Amino acid sequence: MRARVIRGLRCAMWAVLPGELALVVCLVAGVRIPGAVLLGAEALVVGMLALEAYVMWPRYADRRRAGDTRRAAGLAAVRAVVPVALRRLIVHEFRALHSLGLWTVRRRHRIPEGSRPFSYTEPQTGIMGVFLFVTVVETVVLALVISWPLVHAVLLVVDVYGIVVVLALHAASVTRPHLVGADGSLRLRYGALFDLRVPAASIASARVERRFPDGGPVRVDEDGTLDLAVGSRTSVTVELTGPVEFVRPLGRCGSARTLRFHADDSRAVVAALAAPGGPARGASRSHLPGPLPG
Repeated sequence: MRARVIRGLRCAMWAVLPGELALVVCLVAGVRIPGAVLLGAEALVVGMLALEAYVMWPRYADRRRAGDTRRAAGLAAVRAVVPVALRRLIVHEFRALHSLGLWTVRRRHRIPEGSRPFSYTEPQTGIMGVFLFVTVVETVVLALVISWPLVHAVLLVVDVYGIVVVLALHAASVTRPHLVGADGSLRLRYGALFDLRVPAASIASARVERRFPDGGPVRVDEDGTLDLAVGSRTSVTVELTGPVEFVRPLGRCGSARTLRFHADDSRAVVAALAAPGGPARGASRSHLPGPLPG
């Protein structure tokens, strides 16, 4: 019975939370919402919170009796109810908005002393520019076409928030570059969506290799090759001594023995990994005709 309640609660979260978020954004923006709509939305949220408390409290109490701290017990109860994909989507969005703030003040996210950052945003800059232009045009057109004040105000808030999200996604990629550590370790990132740390001892070799893989930005082949593509492009291939574990953007786990990713200055990445004292002293470079774009 409790398992059915949890499944139903998770489905309700996927429907209620985005609606509540949109409602809050509209209220902050000064949009006038009818009282009946506000009352119905708040009643729905209160009911969902009460159901969450009913489901999570026994799990919290069990963890406390087992000796967990309040924080650990609370996190365990939340993980038992809130779907991992929903939790990660919320975290990704907050990280992206934080990155937008960093981008505004021209700072980058956690660059340890001695580490070398390598950007990877060049292939997606034009795409993001197109998305931003389309979103702005859509906002202007809808503002001219729609005459109902409430609908117009709601769509305006949603579109403006969409513009902020597009900027935040790009800012996350700019402020979270790949890193080659002073000890020869490698940290691969894709904005706020993906983060993989590879110890220096796990890196066997690195080479410049331009590829155009199919599929999404994070893709794993059956042979254990991870493609972290930007603009459907990778330009560096790193061979590992053994498989490394990673977490995909929506929470699924995977492992890979070969890493393919894009860097705007791919030869500099290979050179950094092959530097004296680095693990990939025998790093090789593919023979490409002339410098890679970017």
